[in-house]
Formats: sequence, C-alpha cells, structure tokens
Amino acid sequence: MQFSKWHGLGNDFVIVEPEKNPGFDFRGSAEHLCDRHFGIGADGVVTVRPLGGSAFEMRIYNSDGTETEMCGNATRCVGLYIRKNKLAAGSEFELHTRGGIVRPKVLDNGSVRVDMGEPHLLRGEIPVAGDPASGAENLAIELPGRQFSAVGVSMGNPHAVIFVPDINAVELEKWGPQVECHALFPNKTNVEFVEVISDRMVRMRVWERGCGVTLACGTGSCATCVAGVVTGRTARCITVLLDGGELQIDYSLNDNHVYMTGPACEVFRGQYTETR
Repeated sequence: MQFSKWHGLGNDFVIVEPEKNPGFDFRGSAEHLCDRHFGIGADGVVTVRPLGGSAFEMRIYNSDGTETEMCGNATRCVGLYIRKNKLAAGSEFELHTRGGIVRPKVLDNGSVRVDMGEPHLLRGEIPVAGDPASGAENLAIELPGRQFSAVGVSMGNPHAVIFVPDINAVELEKWGPQVECHALFPNKTNVEFVEVISDRMVRMRVWERGCGVTLACGTGSCATCVAGVVTGRTARCITVLLDGGELQIDYSLNDNHVYMTGPACEVFRGQYTETR
C-alpha cells in the first residue's frame, strides 16, 4: 500500500489514494495502520478519491477502526496533498465527506484556509437526545461525582464544548471518554474543554471520538468558536491554542460559515508491506 504521512498541528493521518491501492480494506486495516508500535502510527486513515475537476471524495477512519463524518485538520492536510501532488489545477478544492462539503484553499504562505460550512445547533442535527427542534446550548452532563454544562455543536460531526475556569485542572483522559459515551449523545461525541483567555483567544484540549486525546482538533476548534459566540464568551474571530499549536477561526456574520486557517505538513511517504 502506497501512503503519505501528514499532520495538522500534531493531529496525524495516513493519506492514501484508493485508485493506487485497489482492493485494500482501509476501514478494516485502520486500527492496525494507526498503531504506533506495529503500524505506521496515526490518529486516522484518510482516503482521497477524485470526482472530477477540483472535487474529491474524502473518507476518514479513526484509529479504532470507526468511520467519522468530518475532520478539520485532515481537510487542511488533504488540500495541501492535492496541491502538492498536482491532482487538480489551482489552489482551491472541494472535498465531499460524510459530514458535508468543505472547501480548502492553499494560501501563498503554505497554510490552508478551509470553508467548513455552517454549524448546526439543534439537537436533532448534532445529534443530542431530547426535542430534535430545540437548541443544545446548555446541556447538563452528569458524571460520577461531577456535573458539566456543555454546548452542543455539529460541524458535520458532533461536539460537546465545555467551558472551564482552569484548563490545567481538566482530567482529560478520565472525563473525556465519560462525556463521549454519555447517554445524551446517541452517536457519541467529540469533547472539548475550553478556558477563555480573552474574547479573542481560548485554550482548548480535546478528547476525540474514536481516537482519544489528540494534539489538535480542527472541527473542535470551529465548534468552540461557535459555542463561544452563542454563549457570549468570545468574538467571532479567535485564536485557538491547542496542545499542538494554533488555529485561527472565523465564524462569519456574512454567510454563517466557519472558516479555519492553519498549517499542514507532510512528514514522510512510503510503502506499507506488512501482511496479516
């Protein structure tokens, strides 16, 4: 299997083209490929298939073998992958995912700006248990010995954004999986813990559904900005400080779309040869 290894702020992916690897079971092999001891090592496997012109299908398989709808950091990596490998002309592309269409644009400085589309805030859209037509801006999450108030947002995949006074006090590996699998979330959820530093800067840590702790989450950063605006905590343009670096998020008042800007980097490429 031919592959290329990429990361966006430390959130790393094995990118492959199915047409170059006919018959390979990417979903069935994702857990082994992502294993950091016995495989290549990554948070997920991403497939890129041309649809014609500047359009591509992007599918994302988590490190536990599940398929997810959307991944913000992967969209930046795929956008630069397409540009670098000249799979389409120009610098702006259209990625068709299970969570909708997103549009990465490679900027002159090498960073990638992605139109992530509109956020979804109704329980039925995220999804969150309860009245599907009601909002999800104040979700009471009961855990053993602890209660959180979360904001539910979908960026093509579900997020529970939890604002906290001190990010350093968050027990991410303990609380993250408890919130991910809470009964409120029928499809499970990504979990963001967020400390507001100012109305234009936040510090965020993430527990990703199907992956666990990751160094960055693009859709989670977008969801955090939306949650900050909805609850009056932040401005529409913010810097999100992640374990792996910084993202710039703009929740546009003009079109209600969320725009994410940040780096992407190819680490290495190779031939996966192990058979099991």
